[in-house]
Amino acid sequence: MTEYAVPFHWRRFKERYLLIGSKCEKCKRYFYPGRAICPVCRRSGSLKDYRFSGKGKVFSYTIIHVPPKGFEAYAPYIIAIIELEEGCKVISQVVDCKPEDIKIGMPVRACFRKIREEDKSGLVLYGFKFRPD
Repeated sequence: MTEYAVPFHWRRFKERYLLIGSKCEKCKRYFYPGRAICPVCRRSGSLKDYRFSGKGKVFSYTIIHVPPKGFEAYAPYIIAIIELEEGCKVISQVVDCKPEDIKIGMPVRACFRKIREEDKSGLVLYGFKFRPD
């Protein structure tokens, strides 16, 4: 894959940019990321793409003080499990919030932000994160 093909490759993941998962028409449960088969109804379920509202609350969180390579400039930062309004949970970074201000139950909303920059190619990767609502 060439450097120029990488952005095209990442843009194919609609769930990364639009917070799209799936909803089972039979049991009415939501899933993120999307599923091909409902884990509750199995093959009798009928899954459809579903675009989440992006609203939720902090279910749990941790503060990263010693980040992995490529994320050193962002430390300390917050990684949280967000319980979406629709009931499923996603893991994401919480931005526009000081680590000392994060609270379990805090209302948050999805936003589109830079995830990271590639060192060698200089590509900038974007996706969703959450911010206080």
